Amino acid sequence: MRRRDFIVGAGAAVAWPLAARAQQRTMPVVGYLSGRSLESDRLTLAAVRDGLKESGFEEGRNLVVEHRFANGQYDRVPALAAELIGQGVGVIVYVGGTLDDRAHQELLASNTPAVVVVGSDPVNLGLPGSFNRPGGNVTAVSNFVTELSGKILGLLHELVPGAKVVGVIVDENLSDATTVVDDARNAAAALGVQLVPFKVGSDSEIESSFATMSERRIGAVHVATSPFFVTRAALIAGLAMRYKLPAIYARREFVETGGLMSYSSDVAEGYRIAGNYAGRILKGTKPADLPVARPTKFELVINLKTASAIGLDVPPKLLALADRVIE
Repeated sequence: MRRRDFIVGAGAAVAWPLAARAQQRTMPVVGYLSGRSLESDRLTLAAVRDGLKESGFEEGRNLVVEHRFANGQYDRVPALAAELIGQGVGVIVYVGGTLDDRAHQELLASNTPAVVVVGSDPVNLGLPGSFNRPGGNVTAVSNFVTELSGKILGLLHELVPGAKVVGVIVDENLSDATTVVDDARNAAAALGVQLVPFKVGSDSEIESSFATMSERRIGAVHVATSPFFVTRAALIAGLAMRYKLPAIYARREFVETGGLMSYSSDVAEGYRIAGNYAGRILKGTKPADLPVARPTKFELVINLKTASAIGLDVPPKLLALADRVIE
């Protein structure tokens, strides 16, 4: 290498960070706000990035993404939302929130465009005005996981037909916890089984609920969806394994970390749509003109290694229905 070339190259290396920071300031900014954690959101973040790419945006190339995670501590979310709004981000993608947290109000009260991913009916939450014409500055993607109790308990019954008593674990910090229990109880009654609810809000309560189910010889358990539960997926799946308790979850992350079975909408599809919406908003589309999206794909995931470890034979009919089998 010639000496002059080396000097020019070294100067460029020193100047690059300054140039990069200046360039970043001219790039559009997306705020990614989650009630969960970075670790638990790796799948969802990747899907949001895929949706942004569909709209022509790639983090680090022509887009900056500001990440904020509450790590399952719901009371932190409103302040994190206010922080992103104060920074003047172009759009906020809000995932893993509760139904009644003040972050929704922060978003609605601001002029910042937002795409909210929720597990229930977002119109009932007052986020968009309607499904087809949201109005205002917020649109949504709804996975409607809270409406799947009947299907989930039906699959659990097929997996463990001899279980006459089934538990359901719900997050007591969610405002729809009672509704989730009521829906599950109705679904259980239709199957001729008894439902025992466990409302929990901490690691110790999760652990004690599994110990209680083991003592009471409850035959199977449904773990309802919750941002807090997703951040504790490994803990919950591990407890089910320890007590050899057949469990079904509403997110596939639990199965990927050792859980037995999950049934849910295709998580990646919903978050990809959210990313795509965010990109379209950056290009000038108003949230008011983006109808509430709803994923159309649902997936059943079964972990045969876990089934074998707890001494459970998965019926061939159920295996034939599975979209993914972990062996």
